[in-house]
Amino acid sequence: MGAMNRIVTAGLLAAFACVLLAAESAEAQTAAPGVRVAQAGPDYVPPRRVYRRVPVYPREHYDPDVYPRYNPGPNAVRVCNAYYVQEARPSGTVITPRMHCVWRPG
Repeated sequence: MGAMNRIVTAGLLAAFACVLLAAESAEAQTAAPGVRVAQAGPDYVPPRRVYRRVPVYPREHYDPDVYPRYNPGPNAVRVCNAYYVQEARPSGTVITPRMHCVWRPG
């Protein structure tokens, strides 16, 4: 393991040296003397985005095509029955989970 540690250490040192050499050779470009760059002042605050408010009203009536159209009540409890079924798939028969839930008065 000693040889492997030395190889990894040498590789990390070489990578670090490459990064240092690349950083020294990089220089920022300067703008031409006649060019002015527009910059925001130190007190600039971008305007806050105004979100559109969507009013939500409780529906007094229910669409007749929508099922269920009953109100389970304030103390209703959801009772679920989970089971497995076999399904025929192209790859073969598989067992998949299913769940059936109903509302019961609490």
